[in-house]
Amino acid sequence: MSIVSIFNNKGGVGKTTYMFHVANLLCEEGKTVLMVDLDAQCNLSAYTISESELEKAWSARGNSIWRAIEEVYRGVGDIRRRQPLNVGKGDRNLHLVPGDVLLSNFEDSLGDSWSAAKGGAEPALRIQSALYRYILWCADKVKADVVMLDLGPNLGALNRSVLAASDYFIVPMSPDLFSIRGTENLGNKLTTWNKEWAQCNSAWDGEELQLPPGKPKFLGYVMQQHNVRQTATGMTKGWSIFGGRVEAAVKENIVDKLEPNGQAVQWEDGNWNLGKIPNLHSLIPYSQKVRKPVFDCTSRDGLKGDHINRARESKKLFRPIVKTLAGVV
Repeated sequence: MSIVSIFNNKGGVGKTTYMFHVANLLCEEGKTVLMVDLDAQCNLSAYTISESELEKAWSARGNSIWRAIEEVYRGVGDIRRRQPLNVGKGDRNLHLVPGDVLLSNFEDSLGDSWSAAKGGAEPALRIQSALYRYILWCADKVKADVVMLDLGPNLGALNRSVLAASDYFIVPMSPDLFSIRGTENLGNKLTTWNKEWAQCNSAWDGEELQLPPGKPKFLGYVMQQHNVRQTATGMTKGWSIFGGRVEAAVKENIVDKLEPNGQAVQWEDGNWNLGKIPNLHSLIPYSQKVRKPVFDCTSRDGLKGDHINRARESKKLFRPIVKTLAGVV
């Protein structure tokens, strides 16, 4: 079983859409996939389940990610073992731990207990490892081959905890100045977190508590939301200006900083671009409305004319990425 985070510290890069589609295709490859919504905006949950199902997950007896760790936050207990939802359509073995807007409360607990955790204090380490331990329990419960984590766009204590629990991470990016700039923070932060998690693990001498390893490996990035044109890069001239700079920025700011720690997968071609997903424009709202991947949408879902063909052919855009990911996990 492998845990993969989909993460960028810049928002608006299409990470949730990417993850939802890849998870469904991995299921088509025969994998059992568990998705965990760890973004307080709950976009993945809204994409996958109805509002009534989400409200039920948020209830006192619900199975949202907040309900799983609520007693840890309150200091009155440990993780609750609430089973994920089975959200697979057809023969897809797909599961979801719903997100919760209240998860942002946990950020303070994680921040306040970090120093004590590095000193080996068990109460603090129980807080820091709560999400990891719940994710492991869920993965075992559904017999997941792959766990995919959807993170919010920040470099705070919550994502420090979640990335530490991951075996790999993928960075969806837009070919723009802000995404390129964001790579500078990411490499530095993960290098620091690696050292601090090593301190937590070395300080803990108990046996019962499972601590996250804190060494997620960078698999690569996915170029998202560019506008397609018949050019050498396949993008408009304006977007190509920044698109051509992404690979160098990723190599310098992420790979070169993480590789000494063994935290970057080394591809034979020396290229960390896992694929390109162009802007699917108006197909996405149709997909979100019916809670299906774009490639599953048909005329029954309101598509007409060329939209039907474009939706069907969109699967080809994700296939190479899924093939690469399946080969690693």
